[in-house]
Amino acid sequence: MASLQDIGFSAAINLMSAFAFLFAFAMLRLQPVNDRVYFPKWYLKGIRGSPTRSRGVMNRFVNLDWTTYVKFLNWMPAALRMPEPELIEHAGLDSAVYIRIYLLGLKMFVPITVFAFGVLVPVNWTGETLDKIDDLTFSNVDKLSISNVPPGSPRFWAHLSMTYVFSIWACYVLYMEYKTVATMRLRHLASETRRPDQLTVLVRNVPPDPDESVNEHVEHFFCVNHPDHYLCHQVVYNANDLAKVVAQRKAMQNWVTYYENKYERKPSSRPTTKTGYGGFWGTTVDAIDFYTSKLQNLAEQEAVEREKIMNDPMAIVPAAFVSFRSRWGTAVCAQTQQCHNPTIWLTEWAPEPRDVFWDNLAIPYVELSIRRLLTTIALFFLIFCFMIPIAFVQSLANLEGIQKVLPFLKPLIEMKTVKSVIQGFLPGIALKIFLIILPTLLMTMSQIEGYTSLSYLDRRSAEKYFWFIIVNVFLGSIITGTAFQQLKSFLEQPPTEIPKTVGVSIPMKATFFITYIMVDGWAGIAAEILRLVPLVVINVYDQKYESGARYWPDVHRRLTICLIISQLLMMGLLSTKKLAKVTVLLLPQPILTIWFYRYCAGRFESAFSRFPLQEAMVKDTLEKATEPNLNLKEYLKDAYVHPVFKGKDLDRPRVVDEEESNPLVPTRRTSQATTRYNSEASSTTNTPVANKHSGSPGTM
Repeated sequence: MASLQDIGFSAAINLMSAFAFLFAFAMLRLQPVNDRVYFPKWYLKGIRGSPTRSRGVMNRFVNLDWTTYVKFLNWMPAALRMPEPELIEHAGLDSAVYIRIYLLGLKMFVPITVFAFGVLVPVNWTGETLDKIDDLTFSNVDKLSISNVPPGSPRFWAHLSMTYVFSIWACYVLYMEYKTVATMRLRHLASETRRPDQLTVLVRNVPPDPDESVNEHVEHFFCVNHPDHYLCHQVVYNANDLAKVVAQRKAMQNWVTYYENKYERKPSSRPTTKTGYGGFWGTTVDAIDFYTSKLQNLAEQEAVEREKIMNDPMAIVPAAFVSFRSRWGTAVCAQTQQCHNPTIWLTEWAPEPRDVFWDNLAIPYVELSIRRLLTTIALFFLIFCFMIPIAFVQSLANLEGIQKVLPFLKPLIEMKTVKSVIQGFLPGIALKIFLIILPTLLMTMSQIEGYTSLSYLDRRSAEKYFWFIIVNVFLGSIITGTAFQQLKSFLEQPPTEIPKTVGVSIPMKATFFITYIMVDGWAGIAAEILRLVPLVVINVYDQKYESGARYWPDVHRRLTICLIISQLLMMGLLSTKKLAKVTVLLLPQPILTIWFYRYCAGRFESAFSRFPLQEAMVKDTLEKATEPNLNLKEYLKDAYVHPVFKGKDLDRPRVVDEEESNPLVPTRRTSQATTRYNSEASSTTNTPVANKHSGSPGTM
């Protein structure tokens, strides 16, 4: 186990790394060439223009104003002093609440740290158990832990009492933060400007009908069942193949533009490239002609794919974006069951247009359950199989492992400074580096599950990452052995023995977690500020969506799970200290914590999944009063058209007008055998229904 000196050395390295990253950020953000990377929102809003067009050659890339370097750290106090409403207006509620997660950590753990150092550390330090054991190697860090308290000692009453104090304080902070964020979200929903997703629902699993197309069936269903609020709809195409061709064409257009600009700057010689992959090998050809030819081929392929979609009825999937005249009508549709059969006509709030993950809308609904089951199984094996390389890396990131693999380095690693780096810094950084590819892998698994919004994909990926960290980083680092040995040990033990096994191992791994938190929380977070990937490609970061902090219930749930895990492990640890009877006093803790979670979910969670009808009516009334001539059908007409069809001539179903006076809802249904019981393809009868709307079929 690392010594106190090793931990101090690790802290120094991580603090210096964090300051180095922050210093690099402070200097890079001053350079004009990086404006699009570090001031993306101002750049997109037009507040800051491109510096490469209006300045001298040198000033386009380097800031030559020495006065700005004197105040290069002014961004820190300015950021800390920014009022939360201003932050929400500038960056959105998602960003403001994300920052509150870090503030929540400070609110929760600073008082806990003070109590721990003021009460538990003196109790542990004066236990003197380790000093009385012969032939035992330990460091000063071990004397700070519970391992230094003799079994059966009355000193454990301090630990038991502090466990309750810590839990009560954690629950109090979680409750107050949940309440605050829920209030912020409701205020945000009440104040935000009109958006298409406020008036639109996503309808999935539209049942097949023998007499009507999907387009006609959707129009007929909502004209009948939502006659006073239905406005229009947009059916969904399976345009995944076309989207791939369009993406390739845009990439090829970028190459053509690049080489044309290059030729324009130097017209004396035309640019060349090679025909092989990436332009690194193959026959040398004229670059402009080569990429222009490929661009023309892709354009022809795109036209063929587009025509194929427009003429193929099977390209329309059983899903649609249905828009309504009011938020009240939208809320009623999105939050209620539409049919006696709960597996068809499934409605949910539509994501905002930029949040839609179009690829997954084409997945048949019946496949979703199978996909999610298989993904869950794959995640299970990924978590446990990932222990094998992690255990291998961790075994090398210590003194014994390095001496075994590279024995000739023994004189070097026995040096005091090198030893401190290996024991205090290397294990944490090795694990951090090994986990870099994990988010991308988990995002791919979430996409396979079939979720239809980018925001939900992010939340699902974060959920998977959380369980991966719990099992692999936490439990996997505590229990030694290969992945299958660990899995076998868990499966063979009674459930009551698992907390004991883990609880006994935790004190022995304390220094590893200390160093890992310093690497991940200090240097790791500071490194993210640099935005290395956008910096390399000089890319403008455009926020993909604004969910209104819908992820907060997930944050609250995970923190509660961690709290319960800590309570169970404390019970397991104390049960090994000849305090089985005293451990019973800790049993109410996880039970009360579960009750606390359920209470908070019932009290606040609906604010993150439902929109109150009262608030919807207020916003509708205000909008009608302030914008009486608003043309909603024009506003919503192209909102949920697939991006590959934007700007193209695409047939759409006619939007229903309020002025139309036809009292019947037309239908093409001719089958007289269609009833509620023998056909679940529709919840309407074959008789035209009186209604002030009229609709006409059409292709989208």
